[in-house]
Amino acid sequence: MMKLVLALIAGIIFGLGLSVSQMINPDKVLGFLDISGNWDPSLALVMAGALAVAIPGFKWVRRHDKPLLGSRFHITVKSLLDKPLISGAALFGIGWGMTGYCPGPAFASLSLGNQEAVIMVVSIYAGFWAAGFLNRN
Repeated sequence: MMKLVLALIAGIIFGLGLSVSQMINPDKVLGFLDISGNWDPSLALVMAGALAVAIPGFKWVRRHDKPLLGSRFHITVKSLLDKPLISGAALFGIGWGMTGYCPGPAFASLSLGNQEAVIMVVSIYAGFWAAGFLNRN
């Protein structure tokens, strides 16, 4: 039960951070991605803040055998750049650039009743399904 409560609190903090930083505003994100036009560099501060939290977190993970409330860390062991990784990253970037939504902010936007976010989230799950279907050999 404690894991669920802490996950809910973490999700709420994450969603609030996305809202305050305007990452749920696709126009703001597209302005940041438009480096050859009317570029809005303000989201670079969001990235700097994310790194300020993530870097100490990753250092903490390296010093411990398991998380406080789990049996193990879920860290990838993949280190090669392969076709699935590169094509997935390209699709992610294309989708982000076309819509201004990344998955986290799209989910956070659902709480505002944003219809564009609903379409985006449905599309994300359609992509999950298609990838699973195509990867069945």
